[in-house]
Amino acid sequence: MKGIATGIDIGSYHVKVVIAEESDGRGLPRIRGTGFSETRGMRHGYIVSEEDVTHSIMLAVAQAEKAARIRVKRAFVSIGGVSIDEVFSRGEAIVTRGDSVVTGRDMASVLTSSEGSISPSQLLNRTVIHSIPLRYFLDGTKVLGSRPSGMRGMKLLVETLFIVALTQHLSSLRDAVEEAGIEVEDIVAAPLAASFVTLTKPQKMAGCILANIGAETLSTIVFEDGKPISVKVFPVGASDITNDIALGLRVPIEEAEQIKLGAVTGAEYSKKKLDDIISRKLSEMFTLVDGHLKKLGKNGLLPAGIILTGGGSGLQTVSEHAKASLKLPARVGTLGAGEQAKMQLKDGSWSVAYGLTIWGFSQSERDANSQGSFFLLVVDTIKKWFKPFLP
Repeated sequence: MKGIATGIDIGSYHVKVVIAEESDGRGLPRIRGTGFSETRGMRHGYIVSEEDVTHSIMLAVAQAEKAARIRVKRAFVSIGGVSIDEVFSRGEAIVTRGDSVVTGRDMASVLTSSEGSISPSQLLNRTVIHSIPLRYFLDGTKVLGSRPSGMRGMKLLVETLFIVALTQHLSSLRDAVEEAGIEVEDIVAAPLAASFVTLTKPQKMAGCILANIGAETLSTIVFEDGKPISVKVFPVGASDITNDIALGLRVPIEEAEQIKLGAVTGAEYSKKKLDDIISRKLSEMFTLVDGHLKKLGKNGLLPAGIILTGGGSGLQTVSEHAKASLKLPARVGTLGAGEQAKMQLKDGSWSVAYGLTIWGFSQSERDANSQGSFFLLVVDTIKKWFKPFLP
């Protein structure tokens, strides 16, 4: 029987669930069922009521179970919102073998050193959820390729990106899912999960930024040379545009949402004023993104540009504003997941939930190694890390 993986994306606006079946060969997982529900108990991506979130999860899972005719017992879960952040660190280790050949033990040792070098203040109330080695150096020379195993040298150095999340939110998220009767197999940063199905390998190699405009947050992930080099979340989203429309046009929130989506016709309001309101808020959002890229030294230097996804990417002028603000190529992303997935998922807002199933299948062999040594397990994780980023 083929393997089954379930992804649960708990956003501020919706809980989305995808149940997928492992495909033959290198194909993407085949979707067996999907489900969604309105999220209650969340604010800017963090939990304010575990009970409400649990109820929302149960509703979405039940819908997916009915479509797939499968009982969900365990799942891969996303974490997003302002809870997640990035930390960079460097680690060093002396090559242990007498013939100076770098081994898996040395690679595990240098990664451990890298995490141990993080300032305690940077990890205050936070937990590392992903460790991504960005660059290795052997005796001061940059290693070309993904890892230095098998090369000869005396001193190994690594520069690492750590994606961290608030410990309290991680605990609350896990508790909310488990209270719904589902075992949490792994918790994955939402921007990473979305990138698995929204970005292509050439885009990741050339350099790009994926921006997910959610209801209450704008989450970004930057790629270069095929690797994620930065993750950042801003506390602003599509709901802020709705709120500005409501205030600017003096209309109820519900009507402002419909106006934003272009569902209201013949209303008595100035289209120019509406365009100005939307333009101003989008410019504010992309100014935040541009400021972050400047800190990374990547502003205007990502050839594949910015790819937009999430509910807010449906605004007609969003790509034009992104292009003007960031001086980069800009387009609204689509699911690069095959016709079957596209028909069932409808739009890119499902990319996180579907990406979680891809992550799940790519990590499936990890359990088989869980009884091995720590060093073998770390090296195995390094080898598998980049598998989900392949097309």
